[in-house]
Amino acid sequence: MTTNLFRGQTLKLTAKREGDTEIIASWDEDPEYLRNVDTDIAIPRPVEHFEGEGDPGSNSFYFRLRTIEDDRLIGFIVIHSIEWNNRAGMLAMGIGNANDRGKGYGSEALQLILRYAFHELNLHRVGLDVIEYNERGIRAYQKAGFQIEGRSRQAVHRDGKIYDRINMGILRSEWEEIFQ
Repeated sequence: MTTNLFRGQTLKLTAKREGDTEIIASWDEDPEYLRNVDTDIAIPRPVEHFEGEGDPGSNSFYFRLRTIEDDRLIGFIVIHSIEWNNRAGMLAMGIGNANDRGKGYGSEALQLILRYAFHELNLHRVGLDVIEYNERGIRAYQKAGFQIEGRSRQAVHRDGKIYDRINMGILRSEWEEIFQ
């Protein structure tokens, strides 16, 4: 029996669908979401900004996160900046609606995308960076097996304060040790 690459217990990875861009654009009105998902300047962006987002590319694999129960869009997850010769890529994810955060969706999404990255894309390493104040994200990444590999000191300026950007990574062998 083959494991479904795109389906977990409560979440599934899907392609973008009609109507997704309006939902994703609405997440940009939540400053907590903007402050955790990116280090760019926080500003709500128009729907048109998201039109091409998630189009398949040879160096990125972008998925929408949907609940299995009601097929509701709750976030995104992507493996990007893939260096095929090094079998390495970077990960980014976001859970859009504040009501969906802290319910384990991020942890399940990480398991799905890492299984995809290591078994389907045959990557050896997946890395990410996270702002040091995103403690919930850091815990989820560590639970998935990511290790802190370093930090970019005082790399993010937010609300009059300066924060480090923490660099994390996981190797296929480390992931397999935990989850196989």
